Order: sequence, then C-alpha cells, then structure tokens
Amino acid sequence: MNDGFRSRLRDRQTLIGTIVSSTDPATAEVLAECGFDWLFVDAEHGPHDTMDLLPVLRAVDHRIPCIVRVPASEEIPIKKTLDIGAAGIIAPQTNTVPQVEAVVRYCRYSPQGSRGVGLSRATTYGLGLTDYVGSANENVTVIVQAEHIDAVENMESIVKVEGVDAIFIGPYDLSASMGKTGQTTDQAVIDAIEHVTKVCNAAEMPLGIFGVTAESVKPYLDRGFSLIVSGVDVLMMAHAAKDMLSVLRSTDDSSDDR
Repeated sequence: MNDGFRSRLRDRQTLIGTIVSSTDPATAEVLAECGFDWLFVDAEHGPHDTMDLLPVLRAVDHRIPCIVRVPASEEIPIKKTLDIGAAGIIAPQTNTVPQVEAVVRYCRYSPQGSRGVGLSRATTYGLGLTDYVGSANENVTVIVQAEHIDAVENMESIVKVEGVDAIFIGPYDLSASMGKTGQTTDQAVIDAIEHVTKVCNAAEMPLGIFGVTAESVKPYLDRGFSLIVSGVDVLMMAHAAKDMLSVLRSTDDSSDDR
C-alpha cells in the first residue's frame, strides 16, 4: 500500500490525512481504517520516540502510508524513522537550501544521498535488504516544512532542490516566527502563505497544509494544495465526546421539563 504514495504526491493528486499525536497504536490502527489516504504521525510535538513509533507503524502495517514528522531535521532521527518502516518523513524548520539539501541526503541511499544501511524493520530485518535498498530512493517520501518567515523568503531556491517531494506549510509556527503567534488569519501571515503558494504552484511543487477542521482546509484545495491534513486524533475524540454529552444532556434537560 505504501508503494505509489510518492508518485501520487508528485502528480499532485489529492491526498487527505490526519494527525496521529497519541502513542497508542490502537488510535492509529482505527484511523487507518477510516478511509484516509495517509497518516501524519507527529514525533515533533507528540511524545513519540523511536520505541513509541515502532508499535504505531506495526499497528498500521501496510494499510496506508505513515509519514512521520521527525523531531529534528537531522541525520539520526531521520535514519531511525525510515529504518523502522515509515513511508517518508516531514522535516520541520527547514528554512534554507543547505538544510533542505541535507534532509534529502539523509533520506537517500548512495549515490543520491548518504543514508546508512541497516538490518532494520524496513528491510524485514535483513531478509528483504536487497529489495528495499533497491527501491527506497524511489519510494521514500521527503516533505519539508515552510513554517518560518526565513523559509518563505528562501522559497524560490528551496523549490529547486532535487529530491523534495512537497512543501508543507505550518501556519501556526509561521505566525510565531513573524511575531504573530496563533494569528493565522493576520494579513501578513496570509500574505506569506500566498507567496509560498504562488512560488510552489509556478514550480509545480506539491503543497500541503494543516487545519484543525475540514472547513479550514477546504479553501486550500481550490488554490492548488493537494496534501491536506485535517484534525488531530485526540482533539477529534474530545470534540466527539463533548458533542455526545451535549446531545444526551439536552435530552435529559427536556425530560426534566415535562
């Protein structure tokens, strides 16, 4: 199931996912059965370390691709994440061309990069080493985030880096980098997102964005965004629980009025 995600992404097909922030494997397993195209597993802001990620990836198995946002855009976390079987990575705070080039290099085996070869889950613990190493450079997805004003200003150069499969805008961190924390509808923040949008669309670079609700991300579908993330597992559970309680308590109040 994971094979083909990168090519679909690069073709700018609409791919809808949601954030997995919980380390409970059952949460990811349930979401994998809901019809999403992929899961955004958050190891940057979520509590996941490598040992937490492993059972999540095992629970989802090959149902749908798990793309992991690594805790840092550095060699070791990227290597470990890919070695335990992630279909790709989302690299945070990639604000310059050298940073983006390094991320791509860490994700690719020689001669395209410098990724180390290990007998890991991704290679079926060595039993599938030849097949995996032979196909990983074509299948592993590399997404970099535009979540800082520096990245916005460097976007014309970043989109030219070979091996980047998509740019994912982080509106909340972007707003913070502009001194407007959380003000994602501020005109300056909107203008920054618009700049990234125009540059990426002109370069035919796939674009992604996150929104808490479906309504918040739907407008971006009409603007050329194809990698869509809506909702967070724990927040969706909380909203569903509150909605249920609201209905039941409303019913109970109606009964008391009789």
